[in-house]
This record gives sequence, C-alpha cells and structure tokens, in this order.
Amino acid sequence: MNTCKFIYPAGGLLLTSGLCFAQERDAVATTERPNVIYLLCDDMGYSDIEAYGQQMISTPNLNRLVSQGMTFTQFYASTAVSAPSRASLMTGQHTGHTKIRGNKEIQPEGQEPLDPNVETIGQLFQKNGYVTGCFGKWGMGYPGSGGEANDMGFDVFYGYNCQRKAHSYYPAYLWNNKTKEDQNGRYSQDAIHEHAMQFIEDNKDKAFFGYFTYTIPHAELRQPQDSIVEMYKGKFQEPNPWHSDGDYGTATEPRTQFAAMITRLDTYVGQIIDKLEELGIAEKTLFIFTSDNGPHNEGGADPTFFNTEARLRGLKRALYEGGMRVPYIAYWPGTIAPGSITDLMAAGWDMMPTFVELLGEDTNWRDEAMDGLSILPTLTGKGEQQQHEFLYWEFHEENGRQAVRAGDWKLIRQNIKNGNPRHELYNIAEDPHEDNNVASTYPDKVEELKTIMDREHTPSTIFNFGR
Repeated sequence: MNTCKFIYPAGGLLLTSGLCFAQERDAVATTERPNVIYLLCDDMGYSDIEAYGQQMISTPNLNRLVSQGMTFTQFYASTAVSAPSRASLMTGQHTGHTKIRGNKEIQPEGQEPLDPNVETIGQLFQKNGYVTGCFGKWGMGYPGSGGEANDMGFDVFYGYNCQRKAHSYYPAYLWNNKTKEDQNGRYSQDAIHEHAMQFIEDNKDKAFFGYFTYTIPHAELRQPQDSIVEMYKGKFQEPNPWHSDGDYGTATEPRTQFAAMITRLDTYVGQIIDKLEELGIAEKTLFIFTSDNGPHNEGGADPTFFNTEARLRGLKRALYEGGMRVPYIAYWPGTIAPGSITDLMAAGWDMMPTFVELLGEDTNWRDEAMDGLSILPTLTGKGEQQQHEFLYWEFHEENGRQAVRAGDWKLIRQNIKNGNPRHELYNIAEDPHEDNNVASTYPDKVEELKTIMDREHTPSTIFNFGR
C-alpha cells in the first residue's frame, strides 16, 4: 500500500593535518548527539518525485521517507544555480552576503573558492567532535586554492572537485581526498554512493556528518543500462530527432534516461535507510533529502513533459518558484513525527543555524554571522519556531536578478545589469504559479520589498550587478 502523502504547493588545514585531527577526535566522538546525513541532489525539481505530485516516475523509497518523516511544502534552495546555492548552504549566509554568488569557473578545473574566514557546516561538526565526509560534487574551490572540501571541514572527500567535470558520469578520474583516482569506465554515481555507504559503516560507532552530493539528475543523461533503465524502456514517446546541445553527451532516449536517474537516486536513498536500520543507528541519525535548485532543461532533459500539471513556473536559473522551491524531506525515527507535513517557509541558509542549535552551540553570534533561522523546533516539535520576515535571493547570470519573499508576497527584479530593471510582484498564496504580475496594483508593496532588496545586497568585487 502506498502510504505517502502527496504534496502540492502552498499559497584552512592541510589534508594531512585534517586527517590527524580526525584521529585525535576519535576519542571524543560520541553518539550522544545525532549523526546527520544531508543528501543534496543536483537539479531535482519540486515535482520530480511522487510525493510532490510526479505521476510518471517511481520513487518508492522517497515515499517511504515521507511516510516516516516530515515533508516541507515551502522549502527553497539558496538560489537557482549550483555553486552559490551550495556556498549559502555551507555558510548560513544568503546570496547577498556569501562570497560565492555565481558559477565563476576556474581553468583548468574548479570554481571560485569559499571564503576561508567564514565557518562552514563541515567545520562546525568537526569542532564538535564529529567525523565528517563529503561524497559527490563540491564545486567551491579549485585544486590548491585552500577551498577544497578537505580544507573546508571534511575529513574525507570522494567525488568531483569541479562542477564542470561533473557533467560527465564516466569521468577519467574522481578525487579521493586530494589524490586523483582513475575510474576506468566506472559509473561515477555508483562509486560515490559506495564510498558514502562505507563512510556510514566505518563510523557507525561514532558521531558523523555526511554531506552526500550526488549529481543525479543533472545532465548528461547517461547511466548503466540495467534493470532500472529497463523499467522505463518504451514507456515514453521520445523526441525525434534529438540533437545534443554541445555541452553534454547525446541522450538518444532522454525521457527514459531522466526517469531512470530519478529512480536510481531513489534506490540509493533506500539503501541508506536500510543501512541505518541494519546498523541500529536510524534513531540516532537525522537524514535530510533535498535539491540544490530547480529542474534543468539541458542535455535533453524535458521538465515540461514530466511536470504534467505545471505546478510551479520556471526552471533552474529562474527566480520564479520553479527555479528555487525544492523537495525537502527530513527523517529521524523517534524524534520527527512520521507522515508530518509543514508549510514553514525555509531555505538552504537555515541549515547552519539549525545544526548550531542541534549541537547545543552558543547562538549569540548567529544574527551577526548568519542570515538563517533554526528550523529545529519544527523538526522536533519542541520549542518555539521563529519565522522569517523575508527570504532574499540574487542571481548573476542572464542580466542579473533579485527576489524577495515576505509572507505571501514575492517581488522579482529582472534585467538588472542592463540599467533598466523590471519588477514583478506576485501573491504566492493566491497565485503560486506566478501568472499575475500585480506590481502596478500594489506600488507600496513593491517599494517595501525593493527596500529589502537594496539593503540585503552587499557589494562584491567578484559578483556585482554593474552598478
């Protein structure tokens, strides 16, 4: 029996030093506080899984997670593209304050590094005696920059340092900490998942934080031709002909491949749950599943086809709801009420303060250092949940964009860099698809939210709007 509820939209150490540090912490790592696994998938949209309304793709293990955990209907990624979304998550700062506010590429491999003076989630857990591991895509520092995962709070790293390299699921190599490891034709996601599972096994008697950043379902649309792919063979009418856009490998059956990738990710989720239960640590582990931004239409992906009811407008890179509102499911048996649903408005930069509170850290410095609020009271049902007065995003590609959501109101500023910005105002409760721009009807509300936009964008020499 399918017991899931269906959700619809409402209204700087060197590597060697780090490893020694991990060994020293072995003696103090305990399981008095919960383990945490944060699974951040890549470009999964709000409607890409069954619990959020998907009708063509099977996700039984995520249904299981929903039935046993808490589902958020109004959780937002930190912005609408990868690197700044992840940087905001790591630091608890929104994209008006983070150092990384866009996908700034470094050749031959890597992206703009994180600010070494700003504490990351990994460092937070490290200093609290946790063993930390990152498995998947990093994308916040190039080799030798001091911004690699091992330098920014993770004892163990396995995967792609560079998000461009992560466009290929059959790379020549992956990074094992700071050493390149030849893949010899291995499917990267299986290798990454196996290392993540081994990390759980290796640290079952310690406190651990696992940051699992699988690349699925980002393009390219390739994977092993196994039983998961066979599930969808012949199920969809494929576009014909389909041509590669030049940035990703050709997917001759893109709809089949995309559906299978979602189910493959779902299979990984099931194996994680099973492992936690097998080891007897499920009740000691907070497991969170979410995405870094909305769905993409690259490499043959067809989000319009799979979003059959067109619930949310916009894709990756848009500051409409579809570009930023993402699935968010939290599972912690015995602590989180099974089958619970919340419409709390929250975002990726809320994770740092949530983990600060989870670990019992002093939060007096929070308001100065972070933009987020702890959502732990909502997760546990204990204490008073603070509410955001507003959420703020900015985006630096495609002429630049900003957005603010305050209560039911959302203002989007488009085309900033050309010197003639356009403002769009929506009431999300009444118009979740953002079809009716009411800026001319409510000019006072527009001015109120413009003031927030202007205040929250701090100057950056790297990412600016040309003004």
